[in-house]
Amino acid sequence: VSQSRYLLFLLMAQTVHITQEPVVLEGYQAILKPSKYGYSLGALIDEKLVEVLEQDRTETIKWAESKLKNPKRSTLKPEPWEEVSEGKYKVKFSWNDETRPPVVDTEGTPITDENIPLYSGSKVKLAFRQKPYILKDGVTYGTTLKLVGIQVVALNSSAGVDAGDMGETEVAALFGQTKGFKSSDPVVTPAADTVEDDF
Repeated sequence: VSQSRYLLFLLMAQTVHITQEPVVLEGYQAILKPSKYGYSLGALIDEKLVEVLEQDRTETIKWAESKLKNPKRSTLKPEPWEEVSEGKYKVKFSWNDETRPPVVDTEGTPITDENIPLYSGSKVKLAFRQKPYILKDGVTYGTTLKLVGIQVVALNSSAGVDAGDMGETEVAALFGQTKGFKSSDPVVTPAADTVEDDF
């Protein structure tokens, strides 16, 4: 198998990364209802998942480099995650209505109520892919993270994606059922005083 066919295979078989344990939403969130800048989600992930993402990025970058106009004059953008404390990394996602990922509760039921308080401090499971990109200039490249689906596990009341071919049923199957938030029976846990990021 030629290298270009191998890289094409890798790209087509993009791994869906799933946070096995719930992660905490961090900072400003616009998940169920868009802000004036569109939809967005920020969360903290651990070092173990970042190690997997770094290996995935190495292979994904190889594909992007094979498509560059002038590899010697190209600029590789930083990883789409940032270390914020020892072993904790922040990832950010954004999307529009066309690429909106399904959001389900712990039973796999789609969440349609955009007024559910899904804010910083809430816990979710995420499914996402890492994709390569090359900007129109033909020299700037890197990887980005695209959400496939979100499962809400616990809400925090202290608030001051290329969905690909996956629909709500497939996303629900991806996560399975977990103890926690049910859209049919929402229970909001009061949290200690926290400060919401001011945007």
